[in-house]
Amino acid sequence: MARVFSGIQPTGDVHLGNLLGALVHWVRAQHEHESVYCVVDLHALTVPHDAEELRRSTSRLARLLVAVGLDPDVCTLFVQSHVHEHAEGAWLMECTASYGEMKRMVQFKEKSEKADFVSTALFTYPALQAADILLYDTDEVPVGEDQRQHVELARDVALRFNHHYGDTFVVPRAVVPPAGARVMDLQQPTSKMSKSADAAAGTILVLDDPAAITRKVKRAVTDTDGEVRYDVAAKPGVSNLLSILAACTGRTPEEAARDYTQYGPLKADTAEAVVELLRPIQQRYHELEDDPDAMVEILAKGAAKAQAVSSSVLDRAKRNIGLLAR
Repeated sequence: MARVFSGIQPTGDVHLGNLLGALVHWVRAQHEHESVYCVVDLHALTVPHDAEELRRSTSRLARLLVAVGLDPDVCTLFVQSHVHEHAEGAWLMECTASYGEMKRMVQFKEKSEKADFVSTALFTYPALQAADILLYDTDEVPVGEDQRQHVELARDVALRFNHHYGDTFVVPRAVVPPAGARVMDLQQPTSKMSKSADAAAGTILVLDDPAAITRKVKRAVTDTDGEVRYDVAAKPGVSNLLSILAACTGRTPEEAARDYTQYGPLKADTAEAVVELLRPIQQRYHELEDDPDAMVEILAKGAAKAQAVSSSVLDRAKRNIGLLAR
């Protein structure tokens, strides 16, 4: 099986769009590929943050990943900072990547323009991201278009390292994952559902209680013509509800639309479907929250599995680049 690597930052809360657009594919992919999933907490250090909140959000995200269905006996699930090879590997990547390559990274330009404080790490973090990928002899990295540039950097660095120091790294390739459900903001249905605070009314968090979910869905923006049909351009609000309902019930939005002639029943059934989809996830999450030792054991097991692979690859890289063995 191909080895696949994906990482997710512990910033903000996971919402329905994250779940239906990405995480459900992670759960499926763990049975189809040799999957490595990482909570990339070191990347969260690139911008000013609250230390205690970072610890909480890292734990919260790890619990949630298990709750949605990632099986630590099937995949490798770990916290990035628990495997020191990532930090060591990043230095080798920084020594191999060029200043020009880092300067061209689009996300650095976007984030640095808005920030009062710009850390050196915000500039060099693509090198850490390259290490994340290359340390696992990764074959495939599922990404959207906004992250493709980072995989291309990892490829370029791997090829350059291999050219100068001998065959060391597997050269990964970016793959576009299957299209996830189209989940938009309930109040602004032409925009994607977001973690931002000003989008709270239009965002369903995976850990929202049923009453909050129902309230948000029933207040969702629709339109005034009263016709239920799936037409993203002409009826974005109604189409968003149909897309969510379809994803929760295993149908297409067009199929879901045939059951409704009014918006009220559509909203009620969509709210109920979301609540039922999230109920077992929330139940499992709270079980893990009540048993912190279980999560410690899961993450320790994942870190050991990750380190068994990454330490071997890092040793190979250190030897080939000319570092003296300890």
